Amino acid sequence: MQIISSAWFALTHGANDGQKTMGIIVLILFSTGLMPELEMPLWVIFAAASAMALGTFFGGYKVIKTLGMKIVKLKPYQGFAAETGGGIMLAVFSTFGIPASTTHAITGTIMGAGADEESGRYVGKLENELFSHG
Repeated sequence: MQIISSAWFALTHGANDGQKTMGIIVLILFSTGLMPELEMPLWVIFAAASAMALGTFFGGYKVIKTLGMKIVKLKPYQGFAAETGGGIMLAVFSTFGIPASTTHAITGTIMGAGADEESGRYVGKLENELFSHG
């Protein structure tokens, strides 16, 4: 199930961050006069998708390791809940064209999924530092 939820989050992550990246590229091209009409060229879509894929491939492991093991030690069912919840949030934002931080989306859902049911406290080492300096 977690493979399906991670694929879902990856899809919504791409839909959300892809819009922002492509919008900036098109805006630069249009404002500098390199593009006469405000349109989305196919090469911009492929360039943004490629850049995101390469960035995730080379840097994604460190981010996921920090979020899934250092902030909160997640069990597979908690990872499923976090990815599904974050994906739903990003899907709603992407549908309405609202830019959202995918990092905030997944971090918030990981913290929620990793909440300790018995004591109401968060499980892990780093969240004490995150919330104690508030």
